[in-house]
Amino acid sequence: MKKFELVFIPLTGIGHLASMVEFAKILIDRDHRFSITVIIMPSPFANTSTTYIESISNTITGIRFIELPIVHPPPSDNEPGFKSEVRAILTDLKSNSVSLAGLVVDMFMIHMIEVASELGMPTYLYFTSGAAMLCFSLYLPTLDTQIATNFKDYPGELTIPGYVNPHSPLYVPPSLSTRNDGYNFFLDHARKFVQPKGIIINTLYEVEPFAVDSLANGTYPPVYPVGPLLDTQTESIEPKYEHIMKWLDDQPPSSVIFLCFGSRGSFSEPQVKEIAMGLEQCGYHFLWALRQPPAEKFGMSTDYANFKDVLPDGFLDRTSKRGIVCGWAPQVSLLAHKAIGGFVSHCGWNSILESLWYGVPILTWPLYAEQTLNAFALVKDLGLAVELRVNYIDGVDLITAEEIKRGVKCVMDNDSVVRRKVTAMKEISRTTKSDGGSSFASLKRFIQDVTERVDV
Repeated sequence: MKKFELVFIPLTGIGHLASMVEFAKILIDRDHRFSITVIIMPSPFANTSTTYIESISNTITGIRFIELPIVHPPPSDNEPGFKSEVRAILTDLKSNSVSLAGLVVDMFMIHMIEVASELGMPTYLYFTSGAAMLCFSLYLPTLDTQIATNFKDYPGELTIPGYVNPHSPLYVPPSLSTRNDGYNFFLDHARKFVQPKGIIINTLYEVEPFAVDSLANGTYPPVYPVGPLLDTQTESIEPKYEHIMKWLDDQPPSSVIFLCFGSRGSFSEPQVKEIAMGLEQCGYHFLWALRQPPAEKFGMSTDYANFKDVLPDGFLDRTSKRGIVCGWAPQVSLLAHKAIGGFVSHCGWNSILESLWYGVPILTWPLYAEQTLNAFALVKDLGLAVELRVNYIDGVDLITAEEIKRGVKCVMDNDSVVRRKVTAMKEISRTTKSDGGSSFASLKRFIQDVTERVDV
């Protein structure tokens, strides 16, 4: 039997890495001819991924990791160094008896397509967000020529292929709202997204049919929606979280609103106080993962030493019988719990897929990256979430206690249309990767395209 090897190059952050590894797992499980080599780039976030990499290495056959060494001092431009390292690895692999079938690169590693081209290898893009965001990315070079101003200053609405409804420029990701270095960086990557032989998306057709259909117009490379790609094995609960799980065990089904905002999610002290007042006033039981802002601009949020330093006086005492405030929380395990009835989320794509997998409606609170567009699509196009509306108070964007109270009541409504849609999507998401499902068929197409390209 002929063997095939694919080389994966993820972004090192755990959200991107884990998503690509989940794709590797379903690929080798589906077709035993495949093996996967994952190249791990030096990164400030590498330490957060070490335990995960060790776990996969020890439990999954067919996936191996090659970690590139940290260079001291780092080069002023990392790309040439990384490219030479990757070129050497690929050259070595090409000399093996296994057919090197191609390179699968994260959306932020698309520059590696040049290395693959030099070696006569096909490249496939792995897009870690949804199909609608891919549509926006592919259309961004066109928008760049059509709109002369910064998006934040554009007076009209944007009509983007892949989105059902036009949207305000306010929904453009904050990092792209002005033509700065971040904008130019992403625009340069987006222009290269049309170059690979195919694009793998961590989504399922049933969630984003309009966006997936708009990508199949012959203009772009073939698209393979193969999701949801999630590690649905809930985390082992550390002793310090056991009191949370025990408390949830004592709550009625779908009675607790869960607030969690990812590894970088944090708020100013005025906003924290508004959240606290909103939770106190809404009357629902709550579980709030509250973290403090990072010390550095692109750092991770950290746990507070004492919540009383930031919460309103007496809040913890007044709500002790119906709420828990904690630091970092095992999100997957908590979303899987029957007591969780709503999820206030930053709308990272992995978090969205997790909420749909467990049938928990989202109250949207986007913070950074593409989360604003994710939230727009969820609320306006798909009807799978409830929107929190931002107020502009004293020169500062703030979501008020009254708005939080309103939003929580909406998302916790057991008879709402949103809850019914999310419940239906839970059932679909659990069958789409099985024989007969849309993602099953999409993965089959990908395997055929890869193997046929090698055999040519």
